[in-house]
Amino acid sequence: MKKLFALFIIVSIVPLALALPERPVTQARTEINIPNIPGYLTLKCDFHMHTVFSDGLVWPTVRVEEAWREGLDAIAFTDHIEYLPHAKDISTNNLNRAADIAIPASKDLDIIVIRGSEISRKMPPGHLNAIFLTNATVLATTDWRDAVKAARQQGAFIFWNHPGWEKQLQDDGIVRWYPEHTELYEQGVLGGIEVVNHREYYPEAHRWALEKKLAILCNSDIHPPMSMDYHLYAGDHRPMTLVFAKERTPEAIKEALLNRRTAAYASNELIGSEEFLRPIFEKSIRLKKNQITLKGKQRVLLQIANDSDIDYLLERTEDLPDIAIPKKLTLAARKTVLFDVRGKGTAIPGKKTLELPYKVTNLLVGPNEPLPISIVLDVTFTK
Repeated sequence: MKKLFALFIIVSIVPLALALPERPVTQARTEINIPNIPGYLTLKCDFHMHTVFSDGLVWPTVRVEEAWREGLDAIAFTDHIEYLPHAKDISTNNLNRAADIAIPASKDLDIIVIRGSEISRKMPPGHLNAIFLTNATVLATTDWRDAVKAARQQGAFIFWNHPGWEKQLQDDGIVRWYPEHTELYEQGVLGGIEVVNHREYYPEAHRWALEKKLAILCNSDIHPPMSMDYHLYAGDHRPMTLVFAKERTPEAIKEALLNRRTAAYASNELIGSEEFLRPIFEKSIRLKKNQITLKGKQRVLLQIANDSDIDYLLERTEDLPDIAIPKKLTLAARKTVLFDVRGKGTAIPGKKTLELPYKVTNLLVGPNEPLPISIVLDVTFTK
């Protein structure tokens, strides 16, 4: 009886097993749709990340495939020099090892890998990233100034990491610019500052970047696997630095950083100079019809297409005398949105070119300063 029962179980399970379809895992890249701007490519970069060779939790090749899958163009390996908690398990004699392992893997995936290190000291000066290094090991010095000097001798680009990091603030929580940062700045050493690190935006750093003409940086500072920090399959993404480069090469990226052609892309926000944010917005948006006729209080629906991956949040900045337009409007990513225009019945008959005044509240050209834009519309008013 037991044998018959066992045979029955086996016969019942086998068809079920055979019926389960094979589900191979697809390795696929999701492109990030942010337009190029006139004269430059818009490259998506992350210049601050960690591996098991410092306090990260992944192997370097994993970082390369994560970047490829998420649509990035370039990444920098910036493991800590001073903090090596896995030293008992992994040799840390060679601080270049993470990039050494990653670079061969990056060739097939066409991801640009940049060598770097994080000089991790107490505040001041706090943590500094040096990228475009040739040898990270020589940055292991007692004095942070010697580490910075060694990085500069290699032609590194150096920027200040997470200036508003809670663990390095004083009890009052104020983000401070210290004399040590003035020293680095006046010597021409400090080239940029993280305005966004992970999910934190630092308005003070944004203001300093504008005042002192520093490159705006926006990086993940990722330690665990990317999928443990971001809801990638729900449309979430890591913060990244947009670099406006003449070509897709390490040399062009470095040239752009030195000339401050960067912006931050975090969550659904862009942070940067109007010089770069305005052409991104204008090249993302298409008004499918810019000429309309309005009779009295007639209503006309226009169509605005957004070809980018960014939802643009528009807010009207003033009323117009002859037409009524929406107070708020979301130009949804990769969609076409209806835009309601109504006549007020007060216009003198004739043709007018109107500039519809809005601000894009998630495009910041300064701390709490949205990008102003105009939607140009030709309107013929009739009785």
